[in-house]
Amino acid sequence: MGLITISAQAADATALTGSGSTFVKPVMDKWAETYGNSVDTSVKVNYAGGGSGVGQKNVLDGTVDFGGSDGPMSDAQLAGAKSKILHLPVVAGAVVIIYNVPGVSTLKLDGPTIANIFLGKITKWNDAAIAGQNPGVKLPDTDISSVHRSDGSGTTFIFTDYLAKVSGEWKDKVGTKTSVEWPGGVGQQGSAGVTAQVKKTEGGIGYVELIYALSNKISFADVKNADGMYITASLDGVSKALATATIPEDFRFSYVNAPGPESYPISGVTWLLVPQMSKDAAKGQKLVAFLKWVFQDPKAQAMAKDLNYAPIPDVVVKRVMTAIDTIK
Repeated sequence: MGLITISAQAADATALTGSGSTFVKPVMDKWAETYGNSVDTSVKVNYAGGGSGVGQKNVLDGTVDFGGSDGPMSDAQLAGAKSKILHLPVVAGAVVIIYNVPGVSTLKLDGPTIANIFLGKITKWNDAAIAGQNPGVKLPDTDISSVHRSDGSGTTFIFTDYLAKVSGEWKDKVGTKTSVEWPGGVGQQGSAGVTAQVKKTEGGIGYVELIYALSNKISFADVKNADGMYITASLDGVSKALATATIPEDFRFSYVNAPGPESYPISGVTWLLVPQMSKDAAKGQKLVAFLKWVFQDPKAQAMAKDLNYAPIPDVVVKRVMTAIDTIK
């Protein structure tokens, strides 16, 4: 009888599906598990990941209830949507420059140097541009092997947005998108793929979210910010950068290379992409309840902090709640 009851509960559960950003997936999985097990057992949240490009596409196609993206949707994309798409900033985080150079445990890099590495203009680890920023560090005459995301990625958007801010050549030749034409290097699927490739490649360098670097115990560089300070990625550095941002009414904004002596320069947010008009009234109500829990419940926010995401400021959360209330 117990098995029949459990099966009936599972059959009656409302499924809320999402896809997109791999950056936010660790905390989305934690939120989904906690919400379905202890907050509302009649709801099962499934978040598939797949990259920000996938999340944007699936929201536009109407194949998911919400998406996750670390890059905002374009005006052209939004104009083609069947319903207005809300951009709800849910967490903030750092993109870090991971590297695999045996014997080098600390590394400092500025923006132009990072851009020139990924442009293919700096090809050796002992290049003067790197050595000049790292006095006393024994840099080998090893080839640099750059690794980038091969899929549509919000992490790529944040990274290329930063490079376009610090390098005119990058801005003109490559630009800022979730997927770009890379001047060189090796492409890998997802942040996990980039991390694995760098870990197994002597001389490798890539970009991933802070949580992936920490969980994989891989070295990452301190990055020079707009005030000329080399900053180690941290929640505090992301929050200091976010505090400088001007956030418009539709929440689509960027704050890379933010001012401030403690700001970490390669920082961004993840948006939950939610159609303002729900196709199913009952499911829409469940989704609204889940979103309000994510943004307002102290336990939900603590889970994000434990996984090395920086919180969205309270003043912005209040605006997000107003936007959630417009979902029909």
